Amino acid sequence: MIIHNEIVHTDPEILAGEPVFVGTRVPLRNLFDYLEAGDSLDVFLDSFPDVSREQAVAALELAKETMSAASSH
Repeated sequence: MIIHNEIVHTDPEILAGEPVFVGTRVPLRNLFDYLEAGDSLDVFLDSFPDVSREQAVAALELAKETMSAASSH
């Protein structure tokens, strides 16, 4: 199981509390925006070098787990 607070961080002092990748000021939303626009994960990572591939993949896995848990209820 993925530990949420190792991937995503929220702080009212950082982007008004918008979820960001831990250790960065990159909003998690940006990852989904890039993918939704048809860009690859590599394009996202090239655009945001402070986010590691492991962080991005873990965020996607976390989203998948969250959706799976919500659909099973």
